[in-house]
Amino acid sequence: MTEFASARVVIIGGGAVGASCLYHLAKAGWTDSLLLEKNELTAGSTWHAAGNVPTFSASWSIMNMQRYSAGLYRGLGAAVDYPMNYHVTGSVRLGHSPERLQEFKRVVGMGRTQAMDLAILGPDEIRSKYPFVETHDLTGALYDPYDGDIDPAQLTQALAKGARNLGARVERFCPVTDARWTGTEWVLSTPKGEVRAEYVVNAAGYYAREVAKMFNRNLPMMVMSHQYMLFDTIPEIAAYSAETGGKLPLLRDVDSSYYLRQEKHGFNLGPYEANCRAHWHTPDDPFPQDFSFQLFPDDLERLEWHIADAMARVPLLEKAALTKVINGPIPYTPDGNPLIGPMPGVPNAFEACVFTFGICQAGGAGKVLAEWVTEGGTEWDMWSCDPRRFTGWEDEDYCVQKGMEVYGHEYGMHFPMARWPAAPDRKLSPVHESVKALGGVMAPYNGWERAEWFAMPGDDTSWEATQTWNRAGPWEARIASECAAVRDGAGVLDLPGFTRLRLSGPGARAHLDSLTASRLPPDGKIGLAYFADDRGRIVTEMTVLPFNDEDIGVITAAIAQKHDADLIRRGLPEGVTLEDWSDRIHCFIVTGPKARDILAPITDADLTLPWLSIQYAAKVAGRNVALVRVSFAGELGWEIHCDRADAPAIYGTLLQSGAVPFGMRALNSLRIEKGYRAWKGDLSTDYSLLEGGLERFIDWGKEFPGKPALAAEKQRGVAKRFVALKVATGPADPPYMANLWHDDRIVGEVTSAAMGHRVGHVVALGMLKADLAVKGAALEVEVYGERLAAEVLGFGAVWDAKNERIKA
Repeated sequence: MTEFASARVVIIGGGAVGASCLYHLAKAGWTDSLLLEKNELTAGSTWHAAGNVPTFSASWSIMNMQRYSAGLYRGLGAAVDYPMNYHVTGSVRLGHSPERLQEFKRVVGMGRTQAMDLAILGPDEIRSKYPFVETHDLTGALYDPYDGDIDPAQLTQALAKGARNLGARVERFCPVTDARWTGTEWVLSTPKGEVRAEYVVNAAGYYAREVAKMFNRNLPMMVMSHQYMLFDTIPEIAAYSAETGGKLPLLRDVDSSYYLRQEKHGFNLGPYEANCRAHWHTPDDPFPQDFSFQLFPDDLERLEWHIADAMARVPLLEKAALTKVINGPIPYTPDGNPLIGPMPGVPNAFEACVFTFGICQAGGAGKVLAEWVTEGGTEWDMWSCDPRRFTGWEDEDYCVQKGMEVYGHEYGMHFPMARWPAAPDRKLSPVHESVKALGGVMAPYNGWERAEWFAMPGDDTSWEATQTWNRAGPWEARIASECAAVRDGAGVLDLPGFTRLRLSGPGARAHLDSLTASRLPPDGKIGLAYFADDRGRIVTEMTVLPFNDEDIGVITAAIAQKHDADLIRRGLPEGVTLEDWSDRIHCFIVTGPKARDILAPITDADLTLPWLSIQYAAKVAGRNVALVRVSFAGELGWEIHCDRADAPAIYGTLLQSGAVPFGMRALNSLRIEKGYRAWKGDLSTDYSLLEGGLERFIDWGKEFPGKPALAAEKQRGVAKRFVALKVATGPADPPYMANLWHDDRIVGEVTSAAMGHRVGHVVALGMLKADLAVKGAALEVEVYGERLAAEVLGFGAVWDAKNERIKA
């Protein structure tokens, strides 16, 4: 194997995703790339995949990825000179409820921004696209003209050929058996000899967890059994194709959880059943060393309901003979999205694996992965797929339970107030039971249970009550009341799970300072620091608490635990260490105009110290705490940081002293009124620091990542600006990436929104074309297909814009 002894990048895994990664790396000029496949190309999930290529997604970033794939595939055969069996048939996605139509309308809006012309069909229009479907009980459908199906093996071979044409290499029947890091490169062991690589990509599909073990990585995934059925020729379908010269659109009955696709002149029926089956996670069903080109035995009993429902929906299906059942393994992460991006905590290693819909996402995944490797960042913010969104607590039982839940609700609607029930209570606050006893309705934040809102006796907290996109529900009045308590009195929020990192050693301050665009606060103070990539785009926000130059505390979002630790480790000087204290310390927020009155009798701290001050040696309720004068709610307030063991006593005393418990939904409303940004919503790599309205945090007098790009952007002017909007009150709040309209043109998007209970109207934060970012400008916001009037209020707080209350 001498000619393969080294490569700049080695990709492990030869399915559609691995081949796409190789192709896109080669297209980016990294032709010294090598793909290693343990068997033949396509031997894993690619081999038995149905090959559907939808563009539909409720996720902005995943829709981008799938849209790119569909566009790539349309021209791939000609580009690489390889025959492609790709049918762009369009699809009809059926809706049975008004809520489903709302979901469709939101996706139509996202598609419009991505230059895709999706359409809503009324019940009487559906048969014009699909003449054989029963429509008597439908509310409508979504029509996607870009949908279709492709031969997965041909796709993979075409991508591999395109990569080879550019100079990249493929080595089949060459499993990787070990990996070691020398400090400068990876050395991979194979039966054909060692391969040295600067970078490694795990694209091993449902074998990805086994490959990850070579990198000391416990990869969060499980494997599901998925079946689809092939039915024989139906004369009416043959006649339809002869008459039209094409195929029926792909039909998805998402409320009944299956797709139905024309296959030659018959059908392919693929259900996602709730009574599903996981594989390879019990002693009697161990993970196989080799499952190449293999299938599970048929198990049709669990699909009986779906088969009957499909036959009722398309009666022609009853005429067809079942000819073949495909039952193969499909990998799932706990949230159903793939892993694409840096391998957490592992140098020069990336992941492009655990794809549930690998065929439709392979093209976009290769593009994204190649950008990560060659540029250090991606065109679109891809946090939805970033491996670092999982932080290591997700054990096998959790992965299996959540994977089965996602599979059984593959087409489920993810309503804003609905908490999916599988695998709860994995990480608990020390006052968890007290919070629940007060009526806390819980939801996980990086696994940590936090109260979303506090129910009163008689409130409907059932799953059924949450099945709405609209604001109205038992929570609405409670959230309003909690906001009023913070506005007029004082509230207490139990806030477990902050990411807490501690940077120690000579040069700690200098190292962190070199990474951020911001000026770090002086010792004993607290301040926000913003980090940019080389393009000047927003990477993260951290709260920095320096003790001294050799001891720096950092607090960030719970979910940013792995992401931000990786950033700080970049170029970590010798003698400087990074510790994770996230599990050691607890936090309460006490905030509102009466917060000082509540704290005064139970603390020895000086409550006259100014905003952004810290008292490390204070006591609350007789327990040692660090008392920090900040408030994400935008009122007079403090954060109380304490040992977990002391939290129950402190919480009980705060409640007895008159603090009113409030939840995360109230906090979200309060922070939006203040124009405070949320990470991976308002703050993402889709925007630069300047576009995000963060120039006041930039220290132009020093060098930092992204400075040249930001300086150039400042000189030419930003394309978009961060704004706060007053939105006419409709039944629903604007969702993430809701379109902003002006003169019948899309001119921006919403990044977060909520009813502002202090100001009495809906407030949206968003990004708007710079020439329209003027106070008083009239716009419209598209909310589930309806355009609501909106007005630009400014570029930050719409409540207490002068910070008089927070500094009281």
